[in-house]
Amino acid sequence: MTEQQVSLQEQRESDAVISDALGVIDEALAQMLQRELVSSGEVADLLLDVRTLLTTNAAPAPAATVDV
Repeated sequence: MTEQQVSLQEQRESDAVISDALGVIDEALAQMLQRELVSSGEVADLLLDVRTLLTTNAAPAPAATVDV
């Protein structure tokens, strides 16, 4: 494979991961819009699902820190 073919393949894989993440977001938003109240745990689960999808094929992302 040439460098250009590898780059194109990586772009396609990246596009597929982004598409999957958008699908998760769209599905969760549709469910959440039907409710008046959404727990912070459900929002955290959604964000973790999206993060997992986006980092599955990428290099490990540094752990997020929260200053309180």
